[in-house]
Amino acid sequence: MGNSLFRKKSIDQLIAATRGEKALKRELGAFDLTMLGIGAIIGTGIFVLTGTGAVTAGPGLVLSFVIAGLACLFAALAYAEFASTVPVSGSVYTFTYATMGELLAFIIGWDLILEYMLAASAVSAGWSGYFVSFLNGIGLHIPLEFTAAPGALKDQMTYFNLPAFLILMGITFLLYFGIKESKRINNIMVIVKIVVILLFIIVAFKYVKPDNWTPFIPFGFSGVFGAAALVFFAFIGFDAVSSAAEETKNPARDLPRGIIFSLVVCTFLYVVVSAIMTGIVPFMQFEGISHPVSLVLQVAGQNWVAGIIDIGAILGMTTVMLVMLYGQTRIMFAMSRDGLVPKVLSKVHSKYKTPYINTLFFGTLSALMGGLIPLDELASLVNIGTLSAFILISIAVIVMRKTQPDLPRAFRCPGVPYIPILAIVSCGVLILNLNGQTFIRFMIWLVIGMAVYFLYSRKNSLLNRDTEK
Repeated sequence: MGNSLFRKKSIDQLIAATRGEKALKRELGAFDLTMLGIGAIIGTGIFVLTGTGAVTAGPGLVLSFVIAGLACLFAALAYAEFASTVPVSGSVYTFTYATMGELLAFIIGWDLILEYMLAASAVSAGWSGYFVSFLNGIGLHIPLEFTAAPGALKDQMTYFNLPAFLILMGITFLLYFGIKESKRINNIMVIVKIVVILLFIIVAFKYVKPDNWTPFIPFGFSGVFGAAALVFFAFIGFDAVSSAAEETKNPARDLPRGIIFSLVVCTFLYVVVSAIMTGIVPFMQFEGISHPVSLVLQVAGQNWVAGIIDIGAILGMTTVMLVMLYGQTRIMFAMSRDGLVPKVLSKVHSKYKTPYINTLFFGTLSALMGGLIPLDELASLVNIGTLSAFILISIAVIVMRKTQPDLPRAFRCPGVPYIPILAIVSCGVLILNLNGQTFIRFMIWLVIGMAVYFLYSRKNSLLNRDTEK
Protein backbone atom coordinates (compact mmCIF):
# COMPACT_ATOMS: atom_id res chain seq x y z
CA MET A 1 0.00 0.00 0.00
CA GLY A 2 2.85 2.38 0.87
CA ASN A 3 4.32 2.10 -2.61
CA SER A 4 0.94 2.69 -4.27
CA LEU A 5 0.42 5.89 -2.29
CA PHE A 6 3.67 7.35 -3.61
CA ARG A 7 3.57 6.06 -7.19
CA LYS A 8 4.71 8.71 -9.65
CA LYS A 9 3.95 9.73 -13.19
CA SER A 10 7.01 10.05 -15.42
CA ILE A 11 7.67 13.23 -17.39
CA ASP A 12 7.01 11.27 -20.59
CA GLN A 13 3.62 10.11 -19.27
CA LEU A 14 2.66 13.66 -18.32
CA ILE A 15 3.55 15.10 -21.71
CA ALA A 16 1.93 12.18 -23.58
CA ALA A 17 -1.35 12.97 -21.80
CA THR A 18 -1.42 16.40 -23.50
CA ARG A 19 -1.92 14.83 -26.92
CA GLY A 20 -5.01 13.29 -28.46
CA GLU A 21 -8.70 14.00 -27.88
CA LYS A 22 -8.12 15.62 -24.48
CA ALA A 23 -5.56 18.10 -25.79
CA LEU A 24 -6.11 21.81 -25.12
CA LYS A 25 -5.51 24.51 -27.72
CA ARG A 26 -2.19 26.42 -27.58
CA GLU A 27 -3.02 30.13 -27.81
CA LEU A 28 -0.85 32.00 -25.27
CA GLY A 29 2.44 33.89 -25.62
CA ALA A 30 4.72 35.63 -23.10
CA PHE A 31 2.68 38.88 -23.21
CA ASP A 32 -0.57 36.98 -22.66
CA LEU A 33 0.92 35.09 -19.70
CA THR A 34 2.24 38.31 -18.14
CA MET A 35 -1.21 39.88 -18.54
CA LEU A 36 -2.74 36.72 -17.04
CA GLY A 37 -0.44 37.03 -14.01
CA ILE A 38 -1.06 40.76 -13.53
CA GLY A 39 -4.77 40.12 -14.05
CA ALA A 40 -4.73 37.61 -11.20
CA ILE A 41 -2.55 39.60 -8.81
CA ILE A 42 -3.70 43.22 -9.05
CA GLY A 43 -7.20 43.56 -7.68
CA THR A 44 -8.21 43.12 -4.06
CA GLY A 45 -4.63 43.79 -2.96
CA ILE A 46 -4.48 47.40 -4.07
CA PHE A 47 -8.14 48.33 -3.80
CA VAL A 48 -8.96 46.74 -0.42
CA LEU A 49 -6.05 45.16 1.47
CA THR A 50 -3.82 48.22 1.42
CA GLY A 51 -6.11 49.85 3.99
CA THR A 52 -6.35 46.77 6.23
CA GLY A 53 -2.59 46.20 6.01
CA ALA A 54 -1.85 49.83 6.90
CA VAL A 55 -3.78 49.50 10.17
CA THR A 56 -1.70 46.40 11.02
CA ALA A 57 1.77 47.63 9.97
CA GLY A 58 1.51 51.41 9.61
CA PRO A 59 3.73 52.97 6.90
CA GLY A 60 5.87 49.82 7.26
CA LEU A 61 3.27 48.21 5.00
CA VAL A 62 5.71 48.78 2.13
CA LEU A 63 8.06 46.31 3.87
CA SER A 64 5.16 43.86 4.27
CA PHE A 65 4.61 43.91 0.52
CA VAL A 66 8.34 43.44 -0.10
CA ILE A 67 8.45 40.44 2.30
CA ALA A 68 5.38 38.82 0.76
CA GLY A 69 6.71 39.58 -2.72
CA LEU A 70 10.10 37.99 -1.94
CA ALA A 71 8.41 34.85 -0.60
CA CYS A 72 6.50 34.68 -3.87
CA LEU A 73 9.60 35.39 -5.98
CA PHE A 74 11.53 32.51 -4.42
CA ALA A 75 8.61 30.20 -5.13
CA ALA A 76 8.12 31.75 -8.59
CA LEU A 77 11.63 30.69 -9.65
CA ALA A 78 10.77 27.12 -8.66
CA TYR A 79 7.47 27.35 -10.56
CA ALA A 80 9.29 28.66 -13.63
CA GLU A 81 11.67 25.68 -13.72
CA PHE A 82 8.86 23.15 -13.47
CA ALA A 83 6.41 24.89 -15.78
CA SER A 84 9.00 25.21 -18.57
CA THR A 85 10.24 21.63 -18.12
CA VAL A 86 6.83 19.96 -17.73
CA PRO A 87 4.41 22.09 -19.83
CA VAL A 88 1.25 20.33 -18.64
CA SER A 89 -2.00 21.62 -17.10
CA GLY A 90 -2.28 21.21 -13.35
CA SER A 91 0.39 23.53 -11.97
CA VAL A 92 1.90 22.34 -8.68
CA TYR A 93 -0.42 19.30 -8.61
CA THR A 94 1.21 17.93 -11.77
CA PHE A 95 4.73 18.80 -10.62
CA THR A 96 4.16 17.06 -7.28
CA TYR A 97 2.82 13.95 -9.04
CA ALA A 98 6.10 13.69 -10.96
CA THR A 99 8.36 14.10 -7.93
CA MET A 100 6.69 13.08 -4.68
CA GLY A 101 3.93 10.73 -5.73
CA GLU A 102 0.18 10.40 -6.01
CA LEU A 103 -0.95 10.97 -2.42
CA LEU A 104 0.89 14.28 -2.00
CA ALA A 105 -0.21 15.32 -5.50
CA PHE A 106 -3.85 14.69 -4.59
CA ILE A 107 -3.46 16.61 -1.32
CA ILE A 108 -2.05 19.65 -3.08
CA GLY A 109 -4.67 19.40 -5.84
CA TRP A 110 -7.39 19.29 -3.18
CA ASP A 111 -5.69 22.24 -1.51
CA LEU A 112 -5.70 24.22 -4.77
CA ILE A 113 -9.43 23.59 -5.25
CA LEU A 114 -9.95 25.42 -1.97
CA GLU A 115 -7.58 28.24 -2.94
CA TYR A 116 -9.01 29.05 -6.35
CA MET A 117 -12.69 28.46 -5.63
CA LEU A 118 -12.74 30.50 -2.41
CA ALA A 119 -10.61 33.23 -3.98
CA ALA A 120 -13.00 33.63 -6.92
CA SER A 121 -16.04 33.67 -4.62
CA ALA A 122 -14.48 36.04 -2.08
CA VAL A 123 -13.36 38.50 -4.75
CA SER A 124 -16.85 38.43 -6.29
CA ALA A 125 -18.22 39.83 -3.03
CA GLY A 126 -15.71 42.71 -3.14
CA TRP A 127 -16.51 43.28 -6.81
CA SER A 128 -20.20 43.46 -5.95
CA GLY A 129 -19.56 46.24 -3.42
CA TYR A 130 -17.68 48.41 -5.93
CA PHE A 131 -20.20 47.68 -8.69
CA VAL A 132 -23.21 48.60 -6.51
CA SER A 133 -21.38 51.78 -5.46
CA PHE A 134 -20.74 52.64 -9.10
CA LEU A 135 -24.39 52.04 -10.05
CA ASN A 136 -25.57 54.20 -7.13
CA GLY A 137 -23.28 56.95 -8.38
CA ILE A 138 -25.04 57.05 -11.74
CA GLY A 139 -28.53 56.84 -10.23
CA LEU A 140 -29.22 53.11 -10.62
CA HIS A 141 -30.13 51.06 -7.55
CA ILE A 142 -30.33 47.33 -6.84
CA PRO A 143 -32.57 46.39 -3.86
CA LEU A 144 -30.30 46.14 -0.83
CA GLU A 145 -31.65 42.65 -0.03
CA PHE A 146 -29.95 41.36 -3.21
CA THR A 147 -26.56 43.05 -2.80
CA ALA A 148 -25.07 40.82 -0.08
CA ALA A 149 -25.10 37.22 1.14
CA PRO A 150 -27.47 36.23 4.00
CA GLY A 151 -26.09 37.56 7.28
CA ALA A 152 -23.40 39.67 5.62
CA LEU A 153 -24.91 42.96 6.87
CA LYS A 154 -25.56 43.30 10.58
CA ASP A 155 -28.46 45.74 10.47
CA GLN A 156 -30.12 44.70 7.23
CA MET A 157 -31.90 41.54 6.06
CA THR A 158 -30.17 40.24 2.91
CA TYR A 159 -31.03 37.19 0.82
CA PHE A 160 -28.60 36.87 -2.07
CA ASN A 161 -25.62 38.71 -3.57
CA LEU A 162 -26.97 38.96 -7.11
CA PRO A 163 -24.12 41.01 -8.68
CA ALA A 164 -21.52 38.54 -7.31
CA PHE A 165 -23.47 35.60 -8.76
CA LEU A 166 -23.97 37.21 -12.17
CA ILE A 167 -20.35 38.29 -12.67
CA LEU A 168 -19.05 34.79 -11.93
CA MET A 169 -21.59 33.22 -14.25
CA GLY A 170 -20.57 35.65 -16.97
CA ILE A 171 -16.91 34.72 -16.51
CA THR A 172 -17.88 31.04 -16.53
CA PHE A 173 -19.46 31.34 -19.98
CA LEU A 174 -16.50 33.36 -21.23
CA LEU A 175 -14.14 30.54 -20.21
CA TYR A 176 -16.54 27.99 -21.70
CA PHE A 177 -16.12 29.52 -25.16
CA GLY A 178 -12.33 29.39 -25.13
CA ILE A 179 -9.00 30.72 -23.89
CA LYS A 180 -8.47 32.84 -27.04
CA GLU A 181 -11.58 34.93 -26.34
CA SER A 182 -10.80 35.02 -22.60
CA LYS A 183 -7.23 36.24 -23.11
CA ARG A 184 -8.34 39.13 -25.35
CA ILE A 185 -10.82 40.44 -22.79
CA ASN A 186 -8.35 39.86 -19.94
CA ASN A 187 -5.56 41.74 -21.74
CA ILE A 188 -7.80 44.76 -22.40
CA MET A 189 -9.03 44.92 -18.78
CA VAL A 190 -5.50 44.53 -17.38
CA ILE A 191 -4.17 47.39 -19.52
CA VAL A 192 -7.05 49.64 -18.41
CA LYS A 193 -6.54 48.90 -14.71
CA ILE A 194 -2.78 49.52 -14.95
CA VAL A 195 -3.55 52.91 -16.55
CA VAL A 196 -5.98 53.64 -13.69
CA ILE A 197 -3.35 52.77 -11.06
CA LEU A 198 -0.75 54.93 -12.81
CA LEU A 199 -3.29 57.77 -12.89
CA PHE A 200 -3.74 57.41 -9.12
CA ILE A 201 0.05 57.52 -8.60
CA ILE A 202 0.46 60.62 -10.79
CA VAL A 203 -2.48 62.50 -9.22
CA ALA A 204 -1.85 61.55 -5.56
CA PHE A 205 1.97 61.71 -5.41
CA LYS A 206 2.18 65.47 -4.89
CA TYR A 207 -0.11 65.30 -1.81
CA VAL A 208 2.24 63.04 0.17
CA LYS A 209 3.30 64.41 3.58
CA PRO A 210 6.49 62.63 4.76
CA ASP A 211 5.53 63.34 8.39
CA ASN A 212 2.79 60.70 8.03
CA TRP A 213 5.53 58.07 7.59
CA THR A 214 6.69 58.66 11.18
CA PRO A 215 6.83 56.36 13.08
CA PHE A 216 7.57 54.06 10.12
CA ILE A 217 7.07 50.81 12.05
CA PRO A 218 4.67 51.74 14.87
CA PHE A 219 3.93 48.13 15.88
CA GLY A 220 7.41 46.69 15.41
CA PHE A 221 8.34 43.92 13.04
CA SER A 222 5.58 41.71 14.43
CA GLY A 223 3.14 44.15 12.83
CA VAL A 224 5.10 44.10 9.57
CA PHE A 225 5.12 40.28 9.40
CA GLY A 226 1.47 40.09 10.47
CA ALA A 227 0.55 42.44 7.63
CA ALA A 228 2.77 40.43 5.25
CA ALA A 229 0.74 37.29 6.07
CA LEU A 230 -2.44 39.28 5.40
CA VAL A 231 -1.40 41.04 2.18
CA PHE A 232 0.00 37.77 0.83
CA PHE A 233 -3.57 37.37 -0.46
CA ALA A 234 -2.70 40.23 -2.81
CA PHE A 235 -0.12 38.08 -4.60
CA ILE A 236 -2.27 34.99 -5.02
CA GLY A 237 -2.69 34.26 -8.69
CA PHE A 238 0.77 34.32 -10.25
CA ASP A 239 0.89 30.56 -9.71
CA ALA A 240 -2.21 30.27 -11.93
CA VAL A 241 0.04 31.26 -14.84
CA SER A 242 1.67 27.83 -14.60
CA SER A 243 -1.80 26.29 -15.00
CA ALA A 244 -1.73 27.66 -18.55
CA ALA A 245 1.36 25.60 -19.50
CA GLU A 246 -0.58 23.29 -21.81
CA GLU A 247 -2.14 26.22 -23.66
CA THR A 248 1.13 28.12 -24.18
CA LYS A 249 2.69 28.28 -27.65
CA ASN A 250 6.32 28.17 -26.43
CA PRO A 251 6.19 27.12 -22.75
CA ALA A 252 9.96 26.65 -22.37
CA ARG A 253 10.58 30.32 -23.13
CA ASP A 254 7.34 32.11 -22.30
CA LEU A 255 6.24 30.57 -18.98
CA PRO A 256 9.25 31.74 -16.92
CA ARG A 257 8.92 35.20 -18.43
CA GLY A 258 5.19 35.41 -17.73
CA ILE A 259 5.53 34.24 -14.12
CA ILE A 260 8.49 36.44 -13.16
CA PHE A 261 7.54 39.59 -15.14
CA SER A 262 4.01 39.69 -13.70
CA LEU A 263 5.27 39.26 -10.13
CA VAL A 264 7.94 41.97 -10.42
CA VAL A 265 5.53 44.51 -12.00
CA CYS A 266 2.87 43.90 -9.35
CA THR A 267 5.27 44.08 -6.39
CA PHE A 268 6.57 47.43 -7.65
CA LEU A 269 3.04 48.83 -8.01
CA TYR A 270 2.00 47.58 -4.55
CA VAL A 271 5.01 49.20 -2.87
CA VAL A 272 4.55 52.56 -4.62
CA VAL A 273 0.78 52.72 -4.02
CA SER A 274 1.03 51.74 -0.32
CA ALA A 275 3.78 54.33 0.24
CA ILE A 276 1.66 57.07 -1.32
CA MET A 277 -1.48 56.07 0.59
CA THR A 278 0.19 56.07 4.03
CA GLY A 279 1.95 59.33 3.09
CA ILE A 280 -1.35 61.10 2.45
CA VAL A 281 -3.64 59.58 5.10
CA PRO A 282 -2.43 58.78 8.66
CA PHE A 283 -2.54 54.98 8.79
CA MET A 284 -5.07 54.62 11.66
CA GLN A 285 -7.70 56.44 9.60
CA PHE A 286 -7.91 53.37 7.33
CA GLU A 287 -9.54 51.31 10.10
CA GLY A 288 -12.92 49.99 8.97
CA ILE A 289 -12.54 51.53 5.49
CA SER A 290 -13.44 49.15 2.64
CA HIS A 291 -12.49 51.60 -0.13
CA PRO A 292 -9.09 52.93 1.04
CA VAL A 293 -8.03 54.30 -2.36
CA SER A 294 -11.19 56.43 -2.54
CA LEU A 295 -10.47 57.77 0.97
CA VAL A 296 -6.99 58.87 -0.10
CA LEU A 297 -8.40 60.74 -3.09
CA GLN A 298 -11.03 62.44 -0.91
CA VAL A 299 -8.35 63.62 1.54
CA ALA A 300 -6.28 64.85 -1.42
CA GLY A 301 -9.35 66.73 -2.73
CA GLN A 302 -9.34 64.80 -5.99
CA ASN A 303 -12.88 63.41 -5.96
CA TRP A 304 -13.05 63.49 -9.75
CA VAL A 305 -10.64 60.54 -9.89
CA ALA A 306 -12.75 58.44 -7.49
CA GLY A 307 -15.20 57.33 -10.20
CA ILE A 308 -12.32 56.31 -12.43
CA ILE A 309 -10.80 54.35 -9.53
CA ASP A 310 -14.13 52.54 -9.06
CA ILE A 311 -13.98 51.45 -12.70
CA GLY A 312 -10.38 50.31 -12.21
CA ALA A 313 -11.38 48.33 -9.13
CA ILE A 314 -14.27 46.67 -10.99
CA LEU A 315 -12.01 45.68 -13.89
CA GLY A 316 -9.21 44.68 -11.52
CA MET A 317 -11.38 42.29 -9.58
CA THR A 318 -12.97 40.94 -12.77
CA THR A 319 -9.60 39.78 -14.09
CA VAL A 320 -8.74 38.24 -10.71
CA MET A 321 -11.92 36.16 -10.80
CA LEU A 322 -11.30 35.18 -14.42
CA VAL A 323 -7.80 33.85 -13.69
CA MET A 324 -8.83 32.16 -10.43
CA LEU A 325 -11.69 30.34 -12.12
CA TYR A 326 -9.44 29.47 -15.05
CA GLY A 327 -6.83 27.98 -12.70
CA GLN A 328 -9.54 26.05 -10.84
CA THR A 329 -10.84 24.39 -13.99
CA ARG A 330 -7.35 23.45 -15.24
CA ILE A 331 -6.36 21.85 -11.93
CA MET A 332 -9.53 19.75 -11.98
CA PHE A 333 -8.98 18.94 -15.66
CA ALA A 334 -5.54 17.51 -14.85
CA MET A 335 -6.81 15.54 -11.82
CA SER A 336 -9.71 14.14 -13.86
CA ARG A 337 -7.42 13.09 -16.70
CA ASP A 338 -5.35 11.19 -14.12
CA GLY A 339 -8.47 9.44 -12.77
CA LEU A 340 -8.38 11.05 -9.31
CA VAL A 341 -11.75 12.77 -9.79
CA PRO A 342 -14.60 11.75 -12.16
CA LYS A 343 -13.49 11.57 -15.81
CA VAL A 344 -16.43 13.72 -16.99
CA LEU A 345 -14.50 16.75 -15.65
CA SER A 346 -11.82 16.27 -18.34
CA LYS A 347 -14.19 16.08 -21.32
CA VAL A 348 -13.04 18.61 -23.94
CA HIS A 349 -15.52 20.48 -26.12
CA SER A 350 -15.12 19.39 -29.76
CA LYS A 351 -15.36 22.98 -31.08
CA TYR A 352 -14.02 25.25 -28.32
CA LYS A 353 -11.32 22.85 -27.01
CA THR A 354 -12.14 23.70 -23.39
CA PRO A 355 -13.07 21.43 -20.44
CA TYR A 356 -16.64 22.64 -20.70
CA ILE A 357 -18.48 20.45 -18.15
CA ASN A 358 -15.75 21.15 -15.60
CA THR A 359 -15.99 24.91 -16.33
CA LEU A 360 -19.78 25.02 -16.00
CA PHE A 361 -19.81 22.98 -12.79
CA PHE A 362 -17.15 24.88 -10.85
CA GLY A 363 -18.16 28.24 -12.27
CA THR A 364 -21.75 27.74 -11.11
CA LEU A 365 -20.58 26.44 -7.71
CA SER A 366 -18.31 29.46 -7.20
CA ALA A 367 -21.11 31.81 -8.28
CA LEU A 368 -23.55 30.27 -5.78
CA MET A 369 -20.94 30.55 -3.00
CA GLY A 370 -20.38 34.20 -3.91
CA GLY A 371 -24.12 34.82 -3.79
CA LEU A 372 -24.94 32.91 -0.61
CA ILE A 373 -21.90 32.83 1.70
CA PRO A 374 -20.13 35.77 3.41
CA LEU A 375 -16.52 34.76 2.74
CA ASP A 376 -14.55 37.52 4.48
CA GLU A 377 -13.52 35.25 7.35
CA LEU A 378 -12.42 32.50 4.94
CA ALA A 379 -9.90 34.63 3.01
CA SER A 380 -7.13 33.35 5.29
CA LEU A 381 -7.95 29.81 4.12
CA VAL A 382 -6.93 30.89 0.64
CA ASN A 383 -3.61 32.12 2.04
CA ILE A 384 -2.74 28.92 3.89
CA GLY A 385 -3.62 26.85 0.84
CA THR A 386 -1.38 28.90 -1.42
CA LEU A 387 1.53 28.99 1.04
CA SER A 388 1.34 25.20 1.37
CA ALA A 389 1.47 24.89 -2.42
CA PHE A 390 4.53 27.15 -2.58
CA ILE A 391 6.32 25.05 0.03
CA LEU A 392 5.60 21.84 -1.89
CA ILE A 393 6.79 23.21 -5.23
CA SER A 394 10.03 24.36 -3.62
CA ILE A 395 10.62 20.90 -2.13
CA ALA A 396 9.77 19.36 -5.49
CA VAL A 397 12.50 21.33 -7.30
CA ILE A 398 15.12 20.08 -4.85
CA VAL A 399 13.86 16.49 -5.19
CA MET A 400 13.82 16.68 -9.01
CA ARG A 401 17.36 18.03 -9.14
CA LYS A 402 18.52 15.04 -7.06
CA THR A 403 16.47 12.31 -8.74
CA GLN A 404 16.63 13.53 -12.36
CA PRO A 405 19.75 15.70 -12.65
CA ASP A 406 20.10 15.12 -16.42
CA LEU A 407 16.52 16.10 -17.30
CA PRO A 408 16.59 18.88 -19.97
CA ARG A 409 15.51 22.13 -18.31
CA ALA A 410 14.60 25.15 -20.42
CA PHE A 411 14.81 27.34 -17.29
CA ARG A 412 16.83 26.51 -14.20
CA CYS A 413 15.94 27.97 -10.81
CA PRO A 414 19.16 29.68 -9.63
CA GLY A 415 20.82 28.83 -6.34
CA VAL A 416 19.28 25.38 -5.77
CA PRO A 417 18.86 24.27 -2.99
CA TYR A 418 19.25 27.67 -1.29
CA ILE A 419 16.56 29.66 -3.16
CA PRO A 420 13.93 26.90 -2.68
CA ILE A 421 14.90 26.65 1.00
CA LEU A 422 14.39 30.42 1.34
CA ALA A 423 10.94 29.96 -0.21
CA ILE A 424 10.11 27.17 2.25
CA VAL A 425 11.28 29.20 5.26
CA SER A 426 9.62 32.48 4.23
CA CYS A 427 6.30 30.78 3.41
CA GLY A 428 6.49 28.82 6.68
CA VAL A 429 6.96 32.06 8.65
CA LEU A 430 3.90 33.58 6.95
CA ILE A 431 1.82 30.48 7.75
CA LEU A 432 2.77 30.80 11.43
CA ASN A 433 1.39 34.35 11.39
CA LEU A 434 -2.10 33.12 10.44
CA ASN A 435 -4.69 32.56 13.19
CA GLY A 436 -5.60 29.25 14.84
CA GLN A 437 -9.09 29.03 13.32
CA THR A 438 -7.50 28.99 9.88
CA PHE A 439 -5.53 25.86 10.77
CA ILE A 440 -8.63 24.10 12.12
CA ARG A 441 -10.69 24.85 8.98
CA PHE A 442 -7.79 23.84 6.75
CA MET A 443 -7.41 20.51 8.57
CA ILE A 444 -11.16 19.80 8.21
CA TRP A 445 -10.87 20.39 4.45
CA LEU A 446 -7.87 18.04 4.26
CA VAL A 447 -9.71 15.32 6.22
CA ILE A 448 -12.57 15.50 3.71
CA GLY A 449 -9.98 15.24 0.94
CA MET A 450 -8.42 12.15 2.48
CA ALA A 451 -11.83 10.49 2.56
CA VAL A 452 -12.31 11.25 -1.15
CA TYR A 453 -8.86 9.90 -1.99
CA PHE A 454 -9.14 6.58 -0.16
CA LEU A 455 -12.78 5.95 -1.09
CA TYR A 456 -12.54 6.97 -4.77
CA SER A 457 -9.30 8.38 -6.15
CA ARG A 458 -6.83 5.67 -5.17
CA LYS A 459 -8.93 2.94 -6.79
CA ASN A 460 -9.76 4.90 -9.96
CA SER A 461 -6.29 6.36 -10.56
CA LEU A 462 -4.96 5.64 -14.07
CA LEU A 463 -1.66 4.60 -12.51
CA ASN A 464 -3.54 2.05 -10.38
CA ARG A 465 -5.24 0.65 -13.48
CA ASP A 466 -1.90 0.39 -15.27
CA THR A 467 -0.48 -1.51 -12.27
CA GLU A 468 -3.38 -3.98 -12.26
CA LYS A 469 -2.94 -4.83 -15.96
